[in-house]
Amino acid sequence: MPDGANLRTTRLNRNAIITAIKCGRPGREMPAFDRLAYSDGRCNNLKLADLQSKGLDLTEPAATLQPREIEQVTDFLFAKVIGKGPMNHATCVEFWGSDVEARKEFPQ
Repeated sequence: MPDGANLRTTRLNRNAIITAIKCGRPGREMPAFDRLAYSDGRCNNLKLADLQSKGLDLTEPAATLQPREIEQVTDFLFAKVIGKGPMNHATCVEFWGSDVEARKEFPQ
């Protein structure tokens, strides 16, 4: 998996996060999780042909999400990640559990 944006320090608001999840980031590795994202202009008034004419690829998601699911993911991110400051050992264990390798990156 590619490294994504650091959402712990992002200044994006709720609508911008929803748009990023729904529409992805064409030309980057963030997929659009809305199944119809570039079919009817709902994402930045662009269609798939517009992206292709600009040479922008769109990564395929492993699965798509319904609008209510995108909102739930966004609400989770604001509750647990966005604006919560840098990751440390305690937040790593709280988020991922104590059995993951990543916790070793953060001294106690």
